[in-house]
Amino acid sequence: MINKDTLIGEIISINPELANILMDAGMHCVSCPASSMETLEEACAVHGIDVNEIIEVLNEEINRLNILNETSDN
Repeated sequence: MINKDTLIGEIISINPELANILMDAGMHCVSCPASSMETLEEACAVHGIDVNEIIEVLNEEINRLNILNETSDN
């Protein structure tokens, strides 16, 4: 599960599609090399985004992707 201390780079490595959620929220610099070492909390503070809301959206998407993967494996 993603939390406020998760690095942006870690989020992208979990699933590159998660970058779309970050970009839609206003974090257009997710591909910037410096952002990969920034925590989600730090990135949200810079961009004026509620960290708890984005954590919820990201974790919901991870759960959805996991469910899709499980059903496609069967």
